[in-house]
Amino acid sequence: MTPKIDPRILRTRKLLMDAFIKLILKKSFKDITIKDITDEATVNRATLYSHFNDKYELLDIVIKETVIDNTINNLDYFDKLNEETYVKIFLALTDFHTESITNSNLNAQCRRSYESFSTIVEQKMKTNLENLFYSLLLKQQSNLESEALKLGALILSSGIYAASVDWINKGSPSAEQYIEKALPFIVTKIDNLNHLSG
Repeated sequence: MTPKIDPRILRTRKLLMDAFIKLILKKSFKDITIKDITDEATVNRATLYSHFNDKYELLDIVIKETVIDNTINNLDYFDKLNEETYVKIFLALTDFHTESITNSNLNAQCRRSYESFSTIVEQKMKTNLENLFYSLLLKQQSNLESEALKLGALILSSGIYAASVDWINKGSPSAEQYIEKALPFIVTKIDNLNHLSG
């Protein structure tokens, strides 16, 4: 049985993470100090250091727990790479982008901070997508060499992430219409892969 974590610890950790998110939307990460975070969270430095080693670890955990886990982990139930999987992943990404922009009260300073924050998020998101695609390709194409599957996963993750960014920048058509237009190009590539391994 896993030991139960004291709810006060969880509340304080969340308080620190929420304070950090508020700050990252107001100013650049490099300009945020430990004092800024503790002032925003109304806790002392020792409390912050009892939960996180430094602001870099806090950043990693915020990205992982609030961004990546909410977007990617909801897709873990897929066991096959097919049209439905691509659509769900794309829509999860567009939901993430839409929510991030809506939550950032986009005045000019927030926009700049969001853009620098989103670069870090993008790197981590692509890595997690790549791992997801690799595991799905491995299930379907286990007879292909690992390096080829890793390359395929890299291309798929970069492509679908770039498409989600393109969609958010254009704003129309709807996300569903956008991915519907892109699907023939993605699915054709996977069909070719299936013929290669068959």
